[in-house]
Amino acid sequence: MGHDHCHTTPIHYSQDRVNQHLKTIRGQIDGIIKMYDENRYCVDISKQILSLVSLLQKTNALILSDHLSSCVTEAIRENKGEEKIAEITEILTTYYK
Repeated sequence: MGHDHCHTTPIHYSQDRVNQHLKTIRGQIDGIIKMYDENRYCVDISKQILSLVSLLQKTNALILSDHLSSCVTEAIRENKGEEKIAEITEILTTYYK
């Protein structure tokens, strides 16, 4: 699944934010499971799930932004940008319907 990292010196401008988001997401998932196990009000659980979805989307946007700023930019400079652009296009057409 996936490809090797695109460069030898990783450049992740948002790495700290992404890590914090992922840890928050993990905590939210645990909280949602607990709410469900405790038979909490379905609408409250749904709100938490929607909040989680929003944070997942924000986190994904940060990761893709870093990818565009580093891997795609580097590939374009090396005249190899078509593959990286195709990867982003595939993500957009597959997962953002």
